Amino acid sequence: MKHIPRKRFGQNFLTDDTVLYNIIGAIDPQADDNMVEIGPGLAAMTRLLLESLKNLHVVELDRDLVARLEKNFDPARLHVHSADALKFDFASIPLIGDKKLRVVGNLPYNISSPLLFHLAEIAPLVEDQHFMLQKEVVERMVAEPGSKAFGRLSVMLQWRYQMSLLFIVPPTAFDPPPRVESAIVRMVPIAQPLACDQKKLEAVVLKAFTQRRKVIRNCLAGMFSENQLIDAGVDPQARPEAISMELFVALANRLPDGAA
Repeated sequence: MKHIPRKRFGQNFLTDDTVLYNIIGAIDPQADDNMVEIGPGLAAMTRLLLESLKNLHVVELDRDLVARLEKNFDPARLHVHSADALKFDFASIPLIGDKKLRVVGNLPYNISSPLLFHLAEIAPLVEDQHFMLQKEVVERMVAEPGSKAFGRLSVMLQWRYQMSLLFIVPPTAFDPPPRVESAIVRMVPIAQPLACDQKKLEAVVLKAFTQRRKVIRNCLAGMFSENQLIDAGVDPQARPEAISMELFVALANRLPDGAA
């Protein structure tokens, strides 16, 4: 029976073989990798991954697709987790050998940002991540300070990962075609991110980019004085998008305990 894509799950199934093989080439799966795929859908990428992997874990929310996966694949090789990826404990996946977790997937656009933040919580357990996301989201993730795309997502993810946009995927590669272009991003956790309390950094970044058209002195009024900004190396007249991730970390480290 043909599966009808469900809008509430943000389902857009990748059907272009050339794009699929390009993604597999970028991931470069090795037989003993501890890999988990988020949202396997109709298993187009799953099948290709299993050509190289001994075992693969998948996390799927749609129960119809879970049933299809369980029916069509050897349960000794494909371990299906019927769960919401936003709530799933990725740290619960048993690792074989001394390799860290590799995470891949065509992420639903409607939950991409919260899912990325959820995965950031287990960054020390992860070797790398390869995701298909809305192109605009990936551009925000990898944006440099000073660009219009640089914002909260840029700072919070660049603090934890080295990231690169690998290539663009057109809407025609999907069924049904989305209204936007997609992109493949590679995310490699930073072994030793700059020391910082995550809640403090989140508080500073959120306040800074809530009114991003204002200068940083006004954005962070009530949190830092002008002299405190200068002491941290921040130009009080700069706009939030001009402040580097490193300077946001410096500001967060100046917040007193309990201020976040």
